[in-house]
Amino acid sequence: MPNPTPRARRSAWRPCPRAPRSRWTPSPGVRAADAAARAGRMELKAPLTTLKGVGPAVAERLQRLGLAEVQDLLFHLPLRFEDRTRLTPIRALRPGLSALFEGCVTHSEVVHRRRRMLVVTLADHQAQILLRFFHFGANQQRRLAPGVRVRAFGEPRGLPGALECVHPEVQAVGATPPAMETHLTPIYPATEGVSQRLLRQLVAAALPGLRGLPDLLPELAAEGLPDLHTALERLHQPPAQAHTLEPADTAAERGPARTRLALEELCAHQLARVQQSRTPRNHCDAPVIQPPGKLWAQLLEQLPFSPTGAQSRVIAEILADLARTTPMNRLVQGDVGSGKTLVAVAAALAAAEAGYQVAFMAPTELLARQHGRNLAQWLEPLGVTVAWLGGRQGAAERGQLLAALAAGQRQVAIGTHALFQDEVQFQRLGLAIIDEQHRFGVHQRMALRDKGNGRMPHQLIMTATPIPRTLAMALYAELASSVIDERPPGRTPVRTALISHERRDEVIERIRAACGSGTQAYWVCPLVEDSEQLEAESAEATAERLREALPELTIGLAHGRMKGPERDAVMERFRAGGIDLLVATTVIEVGVDVPNASLMIIENAERMGLSQLHQLRGRVGRGASASACVLLYRPPLGETARERLEAMRRTDDGFEIAEVDLKLRGPGELLGTRQTGDRSFRVADWGRDQDLLDAATRLALRVESDAPRAGALIERWLGSATRYATVG
Repeated sequence: MPNPTPRARRSAWRPCPRAPRSRWTPSPGVRAADAAARAGRMELKAPLTTLKGVGPAVAERLQRLGLAEVQDLLFHLPLRFEDRTRLTPIRALRPGLSALFEGCVTHSEVVHRRRRMLVVTLADHQAQILLRFFHFGANQQRRLAPGVRVRAFGEPRGLPGALECVHPEVQAVGATPPAMETHLTPIYPATEGVSQRLLRQLVAAALPGLRGLPDLLPELAAEGLPDLHTALERLHQPPAQAHTLEPADTAAERGPARTRLALEELCAHQLARVQQSRTPRNHCDAPVIQPPGKLWAQLLEQLPFSPTGAQSRVIAEILADLARTTPMNRLVQGDVGSGKTLVAVAAALAAAEAGYQVAFMAPTELLARQHGRNLAQWLEPLGVTVAWLGGRQGAAERGQLLAALAAGQRQVAIGTHALFQDEVQFQRLGLAIIDEQHRFGVHQRMALRDKGNGRMPHQLIMTATPIPRTLAMALYAELASSVIDERPPGRTPVRTALISHERRDEVIERIRAACGSGTQAYWVCPLVEDSEQLEAESAEATAERLREALPELTIGLAHGRMKGPERDAVMERFRAGGIDLLVATTVIEVGVDVPNASLMIIENAERMGLSQLHQLRGRVGRGASASACVLLYRPPLGETARERLEAMRRTDDGFEIAEVDLKLRGPGELLGTRQTGDRSFRVADWGRDQDLLDAATRLALRVESDAPRAGALIERWLGSATRYATVG
C-alpha cells in the first residue's frame, strides 16, 4: 500500500465494502498459528510474576497499566520512539530534539546556587554542551570526571552554541565503544514505580511468544495492512530506517501497523456491542428503587441553594431509571463545576431510603476523601451512614468497616480501587456510582456490578470530560446519557489570559497581589512524559525560584514522584489554607476542590492538550471570588498550539472545547491519558481513530456470523468484561 501523506494518513485506508460475507476459513498459516497458540497458551496466559524482575510489588504497579499476563505486554504499545541508532555531532544538536551524542568531559564541578547540582562540560572536536544533574552521588561524579569519554542521550535546551541538557542518560565509552542500537527505542505508557528500562525488558521477554497469537483477521493483509505479528513487531522494535521511510506509528500519528491493531480492537468492541444489543436486558434482575423521597426533600431544605434546572432534569431521569426492574446504565456528563456531586447524592439518597447500599468509586484517594467529606456533611445529618474505605487504613479499622458493610450497617461506601476487591462485600448493594469513569478500566468499573448478591445493581457513571456528540453516540451508543449543561448560581467564568514566558516577572507580581489579598494560587509545571525525573525537577526548580522571588508566601510542592501520603498531606494543607501557592504537576488535574484558590498559572501551556488545559483551569473559579487562569507559553507558537490556546481564551464551555480538541487532534487525549491506566482501549483512540469506526463496523458485520472467531476477538480485546462492552 502506498504510504499516505501525514495529513491524509488518518483517512487513507478503507476496507473493500464489497468483500464477500463468507465464513472464515483459516489458511494453513493461520492454522499453524492456532497450533502454536495452543502450544504456547500457558506461556502467554502466565502471570507477569513468572518473568524476571517482577515480584508482587512490581506486579501490583503493572496492574495499574492493565498488565496482568504475559500476552498483555504484546498489546502495550509505545507512545513514541527515540532514535539511538546513530550519533549526532554536538554542533548539530537542536533544542527540543532528543538525540544521542558523544564527547569528552572537559570540566566537572559541584555548584551551590539555588540548589546543589553537578555541572559537566562535554565537548567533541567542534562544539560543547553543558550537562546538569540535580540528583547524583559520588560514584556518578567520579564517572564524569575530566578526561572521561561519555555517550549521552537527552533533550538539549537553550540556543544553538549555548546548549545544555538536564539529566541525560549517560554511559562511559571506554576503550571499546558500546554497540549502537539496531532498532528505535520505544517509550511506553508508564506509571509511578515502573521505569522505561523495566518495561522494555519485559516486552523483550514476551516477544518470543508472539507467534503463539493467532491472526484472527488475516483478510486485512489483502487490504494493504500488515498481519498481526508483523504489526506488533514493527511497533515494539521498529528498524531505524522505518522511521524515515514509513509513516510515523506513534500514539499521536497512526501508521499502517497501528491502523491494523486499532481496527481489530474497534471491530472487537463493535462485535461485543452487537452481542449486547441482541441480549434481552429484561432477564437482569435489578432492585426497584422508588422511595417517597423524604430524605431528598429534607436535604433540599438544608441546602443554602436550589438545584439548577439542568440538575433537576438529570435527577428526574435517574430516578425514573432506578424505579425500573432493569438495571440503570446511565452516563452523566457535566463540565467542571456543574454540580455532578449533588446529582449523585440525590441518587444515593433514593437508594438508601429504599433500604439499599451505595458504592461510590473515585479514581484517586484524594478525590475519594474529598467525596467522603462532602457526602458525610450532607448525608449523616439525615441519618445515612457513610464509610470511607482507603488503601492506607489500619487492619483493625479496615476489618470493622468490612464487617459493617457486609452486615448492611453502612449505607454508603466511598473509596478507590479498594471497593472492588474480593474482600469487600455488601449485604444489599443497589447502586454503584463511578466518578471520572474514563480513569477506570472496564474490568475495574464492572467489578462493582458483581457484588449485588444475585441482583445487578444500578450504575451511574459520571465524567467531567465533555465528549463531543459524535463520539458519545459511537462510544456510548447503548448507554442512557444525560448532560448537565447549566452552571450553578454564584459560579463566575474564569478569565483566561495568554502571556509569553518573557513576562514571567509580571505574573509573579500578580501572584504576590492575589495571595496578599487572602486568596490562594496554583502554579502548574508541564508533565514531561518520558521522564518522571525531569517532571519532578521542573516542579522542584520552579518552587525554589518562586520561594526566592516570593519569600513572604508559604509555597508547597506536589508532583508524581512523591509518595502518596506525602503528596496528599501537601494537598490537604493547601485545601486547609496553610499554603498560599501550590507548585504542582498535573497531579492536581482531577479532584482538588479549593474554593479559596482564584488564580492558576500553567507553564508551557503550548505543550498540553486542550482537554487537560480545560480540566486544570477547572480547579479555580470554584468559589465566589473572580478567578483567572494564565497560560504561559514560549514563542514562537505553531499553528495547532496557537489554535488550542486561542480556544482556551475564547470559551470556557467544555463541550465546545471538546469539539475543537477533536478537530485539532492535539497531543492531549480526548478521553484521558493512557499514563493514568485507562484500559478501556489499549490501541484505539477515539480522538484519532474516528475515521476507522465505519470500517470496523462493516468488518464486524462480516465476522459476527463466525461465532468462534468473533468470540476469540472479543476475548482478546475485552476479556472477562465482554458482557459490559457497552460502557467500554
